[in-house]
Amino acid sequence: MGVIQASADDYTQQLTQLLPTGPAWPREGDSPSARVLPAVANGLADLHKRLNQLIEEADARTTSELLEDFERVVGLPDPCLDPPASTAERRRRVVQRLTYQGGQSIAFFVGLLEVLGYPGATVKEYRPFRANSKCNAPLNQGGWRFGWTVNVPASGNVRVMTCTGRCNDPLRTWGNPGLECLLAVHKPAHTRLLVGYGV
Repeated sequence: MGVIQASADDYTQQLTQLLPTGPAWPREGDSPSARVLPAVANGLADLHKRLNQLIEEADARTTSELLEDFERVVGLPDPCLDPPASTAERRRRVVQRLTYQGGQSIAFFVGLLEVLGYPGATVKEYRPFRANSKCNAPLNQGGWRFGWTVNVPASGNVRVMTCTGRCNDPLRTWGNPGLECLLAVHKPAHTRLLVGYGV
């Protein structure tokens, strides 16, 4: 959409051209109309600038003043993600939400993990053992029909208990709560999701 620029001088000329003709409406000199029109033109030029700015504000990629409204409409800030560090990052998240299409395939989740900074992630699905299963197939129970694992090639914030730890500290902890939260939001509702780190 093109932006048309107009200055106060442009509006003064336009207003002058719109004046009726005749000696009661002098267009030059120190007449009242010649003194009033530039003041009116300044207001119209300011309004014109704000209207041009509204075109920028209507686009999530360039908005500033309406960014908070865009975030509210698309459900940001996301409780799964760390707060954005800059206005550009806030805009990027809004645009992602507006253009997000979703999916339930393995390819979708691998692509989502890649966008989140986990290239090389894999997805493994499970099947319950049946009479026609291979001899070396695992003896998964029926609930595994809806189970799947996302294997993330990252350490997952592994923390190991040390000799200075408290006696009730776990021997080892790991995980990425933000990643697990996002996957839980996007996974099919009837499935059981497991996340493996460093695989």
